[in-house]
Amino acid sequence: MSHDTLIHRIVRPAVRRIAPTGVTPNQLTTMRLVTGLAAAAAFAAGGGWADLGGVVFLLSMLFDRADGELARQTGQMSPWGHRYDLVTDCLCDAVTFIGIGVGLAGSGLGIAPVLLGAAAGLGIGVLFWQLNVTKVIELSRYAMRHRGVVVDPDDALALVPVFLWLGLAWPMLIAAAVITPAGALWLGVLSRRPKPAVQK
Repeated sequence: MSHDTLIHRIVRPAVRRIAPTGVTPNQLTTMRLVTGLAAAAAFAAGGGWADLGGVVFLLSMLFDRADGELARQTGQMSPWGHRYDLVTDCLCDAVTFIGIGVGLAGSGLGIAPVLLGAAAGLGIGVLFWQLNVTKVIELSRYAMRHRGVVVDPDDALALVPVFLWLGLAWPMLIAAAVITPAGALWLGVLSRRPKPAVQK
């Protein structure tokens, strides 16, 4: 992942202000966890709570970028903090789609949305493992750069609340339930391809 995405640039001024206060990156990661789980719970509750969940979800995404930004600005990077950040991000993104599925099921759509949410959540978990642990590909290679602005593929999650507010939760959930497992499967196949021999 790039460290200079559009969202990083949004949070950077605020991070500069809090850097001297003694707030730690792990505390921001904990805020990411709390807001991410709260957003998922609001999505699961449905109705007006889902609208509020969208706002909390966007706040959670800001915390997701702010923790690493603070670690870099203050020299507080650590392997444990990096692992905590990765696990938190994976959990929050996975339970987001599970929460959306539960919320849709409460609208009389039966168990299908819950199963789709679980498929999307599982797909996200496997993708996180492949991209951040086994590093099948370098995600930053797929960042989009336009006029000095960088957008990483995972920044697309900022569209989740937008789809919900537009009443497109159901098609978004179907797309996520198809795309994330398919992406994980594709990366799994990619990781098993023999690497080309290096000529000396």
